[in-house]
Amino acid sequence: MKKIANIYHIKSWIKTSALALTLSFAYSCQDALQEDVISQIGNDYLNTASGFNDGVNAAYTSLRSWYGTERGHNMTEFGTDIYTNGADGSWKFMNTYTNQFDSQNGHVRELWDELYRGINTCNAVIDRSENVTGVNDATKKQRIAEVKFIRAHHYFLMVQLFGPIDLQLSENTVPNKVVSRAPVSAIYDAVIADLQAAIPDLEAAKASSQYGRVTRPAAQHLLAKVYLTRATSEAAQGSDFASAEPLLKSVINDYGFTLLPQFSQVHQFGNERNDEVIWAIQYTRDPLTNGGGNNSHVFFLMEYDVQAGMRRDTQNGRPFKRYRMTDYAINTVFADRENDSRYKASFIDVYYSNRPGTFNTSFDLSKPSVTYALGDTAIYIPGFEMSLEERAKKPYQVLVPSRYDERLFPGLKKHLDPGRADLTQFEGGRDFIAMRLAETYLLLAESLLRQGKVAEATEAINAVRRRAAFPGKESEMEITAAEMTFDFLVEERARELIGEQFRWLDLKRWGLLLERVRLHNAQGGPNIQDFHVLRPIPQNQIDRAEGGASGFPQNPGY
Repeated sequence: MKKIANIYHIKSWIKTSALALTLSFAYSCQDALQEDVISQIGNDYLNTASGFNDGVNAAYTSLRSWYGTERGHNMTEFGTDIYTNGADGSWKFMNTYTNQFDSQNGHVRELWDELYRGINTCNAVIDRSENVTGVNDATKKQRIAEVKFIRAHHYFLMVQLFGPIDLQLSENTVPNKVVSRAPVSAIYDAVIADLQAAIPDLEAAKASSQYGRVTRPAAQHLLAKVYLTRATSEAAQGSDFASAEPLLKSVINDYGFTLLPQFSQVHQFGNERNDEVIWAIQYTRDPLTNGGGNNSHVFFLMEYDVQAGMRRDTQNGRPFKRYRMTDYAINTVFADRENDSRYKASFIDVYYSNRPGTFNTSFDLSKPSVTYALGDTAIYIPGFEMSLEERAKKPYQVLVPSRYDERLFPGLKKHLDPGRADLTQFEGGRDFIAMRLAETYLLLAESLLRQGKVAEATEAINAVRRRAAFPGKESEMEITAAEMTFDFLVEERARELIGEQFRWLDLKRWGLLLERVRLHNAQGGPNIQDFHVLRPIPQNQIDRAEGGASGFPQNPGY
């Protein structure tokens, strides 16, 4: 296989040439485009074999604007029923839904611009492909299918976040201020058409021969999710739930994907490429091809590094203290820790001393001081209350739930990246797993349940639950058809997929965002309003549209 960096490599011309200005297109502009061409590579480069290939690769890079970024996590984990804010960061308003969350939001603006750049890159590749020579027809068809998937992916994400948006399906080669908000139904029609056209021409394999490229099962998985999401939108069609079912069954049965034997193996460091991964966003250890890197490793960690016996290291991560679980997530979603391995496999429950010595205690006042040798247990997080007397017997600090706060809480370990160059490095190098087989099973269970096929839905969800069991507890993890309710499915997706950039989008498509934030997120619940089911249109987009707010109106409430 070719190296992972090959797909995401952008040659220097993509940033500096006239072609790059074309691919970036008018959404990144204000009233005029300042061209500073410092390369001899002209606009016709995309019509060549090497330019065509580089254009496809440039389309792939736009995926990094979402996956593994703070903006992607803020828009999916913050402000939900399972994650609320930790101590640090300037984006807490995205969890608390205060009036700071407005059209000047930097994450919204950046994502909007980057996704539209990616869309126009896809449009350029598709439009110009007929003139490309030196690429065989089979390869050309496959690459066009890949960029149609990427274009569909971007529009699908944006229609969920913003509602009606501008629909551009051909290349913009000059700045263009004429835009409009196409109906949600039209966006879904375009997304579905792209995916249906792409599926036959993509590699029908578990993984591409050049790892990281989009494959047929990835497109089937995405199309099924599009149907399930459209089914609960204003564009719903009666066949949507049924349309998802055969696509998901094909992904499960036709390509050789398997659930790994243990849940803990799925996100194990160094095991990012495994038999459960349907599609992943590639990152690398090479700073020349890694862009901003996969930054997920910093956001979910508690303030371990200033505690007795501890200092920051690459193994335990750089703790940004952005996201902490809600009480509901800890006490209800992950209540079963006797049979279900996912709490222990997902969250850090022990820190080993990397700073030997004797220290005063901080959060555990059951003893006045602690003394550690290198490698001793320094912090234990049992996940349940222990009495003062019981904690006093332990030669380490015990962090109990009653002592959790915005700085101290169980940290998610799915994204830890001990392979970073040093303890301050922000640009992580792990692939971000965007689609995996366990989610396919959960989507199938959802499709079946919505159609009233409860027994089959139960079978699908039990496949995930058996794998999640501690050894020997498989039968205890199985549920009956009577227990196969939609509420159970809602919590099962949280247990399996927490921290993987799904939750806000899930709650929104189910129509449960407002209800569940108000019930379970003490910081966000008091402020969330009906209009928060959409994100604000970035103000710079409205300003540069012909007619301003009348030509491209803001979403209600912002």
